[in-house]
Formats: sequence, C-alpha cells, structure tokens
Amino acid sequence: MTLLLESHSPDDLKLAHPIPLTRHPAGVYLSGLGSGSRRTIRYSLNTMANLLTGGECDALTIDWSKLRYHHTAALRVALRENFAPVTANKMLSALRRVLLEAYRLDLIQAQDYQKAVDFPNLGADSQPRGRSLSLSEIAALVKTCDSDSPLDIRDAAIIAILRFAGLRRAELVSLELSDLNVTKGELLVRKGKRGKSRKVYLTTEAISFVEKWLSLRGSEEGALFCRIRKGGRLHLGFMHPDAIWRLFQKRALMAGLESFSPHDFRRTFCSDLLDAGVDLVTVQKLAGHASPVTTASYDRRGEETLRSAVQRLSMQGNLE
Repeated sequence: MTLLLESHSPDDLKLAHPIPLTRHPAGVYLSGLGSGSRRTIRYSLNTMANLLTGGECDALTIDWSKLRYHHTAALRVALRENFAPVTANKMLSALRRVLLEAYRLDLIQAQDYQKAVDFPNLGADSQPRGRSLSLSEIAALVKTCDSDSPLDIRDAAIIAILRFAGLRRAELVSLELSDLNVTKGELLVRKGKRGKSRKVYLTTEAISFVEKWLSLRGSEEGALFCRIRKGGRLHLGFMHPDAIWRLFQKRALMAGLESFSPHDFRRTFCSDLLDAGVDLVTVQKLAGHASPVTTASYDRRGEETLRSAVQRLSMQGNLE
C-alpha cells in the first residue's frame, strides 16, 4: 500500500525529536482506551502513518499536527482502495480522534484542524458483515470437544459461554473465577467496552459445561479460562483475545464448517433472542451495547423470519 502526494516527502511529517507521551496526540488518545481497543487503534494509526510516510513512520514517530486537508483527503482515498468501507471508516474515525487530541494539546491551529477533519465517511457495505450460526453448526462445534482432554473441556465451556452470553472475545478472556456465580448462573462482565460492567446469565446447559471445566481448573483465583500448555498442563494466566480466534478457526475446520469469527457468536446471540420475541432494549442490555441501533445491526435472521412476520398481517381482521 502506497500513498503518493505531490510535493511531499516522508521527512516532512517526521517528528523532529521524540516528545513525552503525555504531549503526543496518539499517545494521549491510546492511553484513554481499553486494552482490546488500544491494540486495534494502534494498528490503525500505524497503518495510516505508514501510508502517509511511505513506511518511514509509525503512530508515535509521525507528527500528526502537520497533517492538513490534502493529507487526510489523500489518505481517505488510499484507505478506500485498500480496505473494506467499514474498516476504512473505523480508521478514519481514529484519525479524527488523534487530530482532535493534537488540537486539544495546542499543537494544531483550529482552522487547520477543522479543515483536516472535514472529510466524509465512505459508503457502507451493501451487505452486513458476519453471519448467524445455526444450531446444527453449534452442535458440530461442541462435538469436536467430545474427549476428556483439558483442551476439549475448556473449549466446550468457552463455546457455551459465547453461545449463551454473547460476550466479546476480549470480555471472555478478561473473566476471572470470582466473576462467576455458579449457584445463580451469573457472570459479571467487569471489563466490557468503554469500561462498563454488566451481568449476563447462563442456562443450566451452559453451567454444566462450565462446571466440568471448573472441576479440572480448580478453585485458585485468576483467569476463568486459562492457557493450556503441551501435555495438557494448565497455566492460570489470561488468554489473549487472538487465541479465541485461532480456537474457532481450528474447530470450524475440524467440524467441516464454513469459516466464521468469534463475533459471529455475538451476532447469533442477538439474532436468536430477537427471534424468540425478546424486546430490542432487553437484548441491548444483555449484549452491552450503548444503543439499540447497534443491537439491531447485529440481527442476522434470515428471510424466513421476515416472511413469517409478514404472514401475521391481515386486510380484514376478525370479521363477524
């Protein structure tokens, strides 16, 4: 990926000398994010800095305060050509935020800042991302965990938690043993998006999978789902969110399923609750969304659900 600007040299955008992170726009922005979001935003900022300087700078070595409208407009074009609209728009949002921090730190004049961020988002994809998993697909995944090995027992419990609680993978790996109340079937999600906490609830079926894992894991404080080393040895350190992605890539291959992401479990959770007649606001609270509009965008119910809904309509009602 390259970005060429007329009369532009990568050196023009390099920081003249290192500055403290408390005075660096990207440093200030990143410091206010949660661990999961910080990694994603850092990748976005690194990518944009790389594009703007031909690979010479990353998020912390570029001078964001030197960006002007011709930089951001050209960057928007480059992102449009190299990324899906949803991904590109998330990167553009990060760009606006880091320029806002530059303005707040008095590193860029108001007029230059306003011009630099005066660009529209890209048109969204015509089709929503992700998909909903069928009951047969979920059953096939569970079937790949039918041995008594520590890995299979742990992964089956993870599948149950994602199926019945719809957690984000970063929330899942942040769970501690103390967050689980087996008696009440409750999980306290203390490290959700934007630092918000919420309770989620587990079915009897889910609890049975979790209890089998706990009988192996033990009662020592620490991560609810820990890493498993070769030979089945447990290491009570926290898993990385990327490990959940790899887990499901492997399980999907074992089950002969079409590839899917851990987040598709979350889409399935929301879709199935809506299909069961649960109101949108309740699903929003269970999913930990800031707005019901976000929850609605997770709906992946198929055409048969829509067809069935229309069949409930009538022209005449109950005529005597």
